[in-house]
Amino acid sequence: MSDLTLTTGRERPFDPPDVYTRIRQQAAVHRMTYSDGHEGWLVTGYDEDRAVLADPRFSNRPELMHPPFARPGFKPEDTGRFRTPPGFFLRMDEPEHARYRKLLTGQFTVRRMKLLEPRIREIAESCLDAMESARRPADLVEAFALPIPSLVICELLGVPYEDRARFQDESRKMLTLESKADDVIAALGRMSAYLAGLITRKRARPADDLLSGLVAGGELNDEELTGVAILLLIAGHETTANMLGLGTYALLTNPDQLAAMRDDPSVVDNGVEELLRYLTIIHLGPVRAALEDVEIGGRLIRKGDSVTLHLPVVNRDPDRFADPGTLDVARPVGGHLAFGHGIHQCLGQQLARIEMRIGYAALLRRFPGLRLAVPPDEVPMRTDMSIYGVHRLPVTW
Repeated sequence: MSDLTLTTGRERPFDPPDVYTRIRQQAAVHRMTYSDGHEGWLVTGYDEDRAVLADPRFSNRPELMHPPFARPGFKPEDTGRFRTPPGFFLRMDEPEHARYRKLLTGQFTVRRMKLLEPRIREIAESCLDAMESARRPADLVEAFALPIPSLVICELLGVPYEDRARFQDESRKMLTLESKADDVIAALGRMSAYLAGLITRKRARPADDLLSGLVAGGELNDEELTGVAILLLIAGHETTANMLGLGTYALLTNPDQLAAMRDDPSVVDNGVEELLRYLTIIHLGPVRAALEDVEIGGRLIRKGDSVTLHLPVVNRDPDRFADPGTLDVARPVGGHLAFGHGIHQCLGQQLARIEMRIGYAALLRRFPGLRLAVPPDEVPMRTDMSIYGVHRLPVTW
């Protein structure tokens, strides 16, 4: 038995909670008590994490998992009220997962994403133009980090950008750990209704966008199309937006690293990978459920056990990364697990990389004197969200 429970509290904004670093030093696979009392496992080792994510004996189906942390607005019985939307393939196993993913893989290849680069540069420069002409200080999240991926994913999917406040507000309700179950279910319902209506309109008047293409393909019904759209819309703006905001905060508090990326454009690509490793904004999972007895890291995980993978600690594993607690944008990183591993590795990772490469380079070029407009400890952190980052980032130049 273990009294270890998952927490989002941090002693320092860019480092995972100290308790999990200490646990990794003891064992890569450790007993953990889940919020409903289930005795499951916490994985903090790099090799062990990859092994779980690559093993089909671990399921991604939510109905098989126990909740790894307590949400203040949820009662124990609330977990059973949630149903994975048809088409929301992130929470599916094979062969269902492959059926949906194969319809989208061709839309997110490196070649296709590179074709988007001119438009992404245009969007980034437009955001910076508006930021430069506005009153200082500016909130970098509102002015830059959120608009870039939001506009890109809207154009890619065919979602009207003027509706962004609606889906951003609903996704915020769903991702806030303190939201009540009724509020999360209601937000999901409203987003589903909005996207279902959009899909109906695309069926009548198709355009040159991803959702119209899926509608025309005829392989998915409207419920499935809605589920796919929800997944892509939320993932497409939340993750990159938080990396742009949190990554800029990390650079502003590490001026030598900021200067390296600003003064040498050849460093930017590698700097993006290092920021992904160093920050790892997926800070509460992923979670898997064992479908049969499996040995990982010398520990026997029994059928039915839930396993939580702590990616921020995994990406600081000293057995895999030298001096892992130091941000060094110039060193080759490679192999980080910020985008996951195995069949569920992030479908949009190439798009996210391009948005970050363009975004960081444009920001540092246009505002070489960029600096925080508040003391570092006054920047509000997203410890209350399932995706980590900053709520706001006041900056001036």
